[in-house]
Amino acid sequence: MRRRDFISLIGGVAAWPRVTCAQQVGSVTTIGFLSSGGALTPSTLAAIRQGLREMGYVEGRNLAIEIRATEQYDQMPMLAADLVRRGVAVIYALGTANSALAAKSATTTIPIVFTNGSDPVKSGIVDNINHAGGNVTGVSYYNSDIITKRLELLSKLVPGATTFGFLNNPAILTSKQNLADMEAAVSALGRRMSVLNASTEDEINAAFANAAESRVDALLVGPDPTFTAKRAQIVALATRYRIPANYFRRVYCEIGGLSSYSAVFSETERQAGIYIGRILKGEKAADLPVQQPAKFEMVLNLRTARALGLIIPQTVLALADEVIE
Repeated sequence: MRRRDFISLIGGVAAWPRVTCAQQVGSVTTIGFLSSGGALTPSTLAAIRQGLREMGYVEGRNLAIEIRATEQYDQMPMLAADLVRRGVAVIYALGTANSALAAKSATTTIPIVFTNGSDPVKSGIVDNINHAGGNVTGVSYYNSDIITKRLELLSKLVPGATTFGFLNNPAILTSKQNLADMEAAVSALGRRMSVLNASTEDEINAAFANAAESRVDALLVGPDPTFTAKRAQIVALATRYRIPANYFRRVYCEIGGLSSYSAVFSETERQAGIYIGRILKGEKAADLPVQQPAKFEMVLNLRTARALGLIIPQTVLALADEVIE
């Protein structure tokens, strides 16, 4: 209940939907999506399309979209170059910072709009938040306080936890920053941390087995689109090993994950769609400041909590934006 207000690419290029390759055919404008988190979820596509629609751009009417998606980060430059060759009007780079940096390296003339969880200045995407400059702008949902809030929530759900695991993908550019944020948050609570590095399905299986063997009491899943793409596997493993977990997107809770705390991604993706529309209407990416989310949400799955034998304090329930029962 509500409380408050591709096709996947495996070793190659995939495009969805089928569209023309030129930037414009008659009154149809083509834009490119470059995803470093694998296939785009229906909710992500819906949010981006909503933002575009608000700016007067409707797919199938006056807009066409070419999608390039992969979980293999070394293929990002090739996919970015393909979109540039096709002459798309704007590149939307989403997933990790890898996609934005690949697009930035591929073109200095085609406008780029990004959404990801990196610090856009530290990762080298833009030089300045307020005046991005160049041909890149977007929406960053990076906030070092988010991991602290996620850990605080998990410690309230599992008050006896002394060792917190952190599922981390070392292949993403923000891996070191994520680890540093997690280490600081765990240290502030006076608890121990166990780093579980994983990038592939087999490594994720091994990470959970290691977490159970080393008696990890609760787990934070790192903010990585690859993990989101593998969320069914991750939630199933957390259930199998009976490890209470907190996730960085609500979609985990929708399939049985215990809890999440994050920016409202539908809003960040909608804002990206609006930015793309503004650029198509003539504004320059250099003049559009990098946006940061104003809305955050906490989701709890009570069915999962009961299955784990957890008792959720009323104070925590009162803070939840959504409770799945």
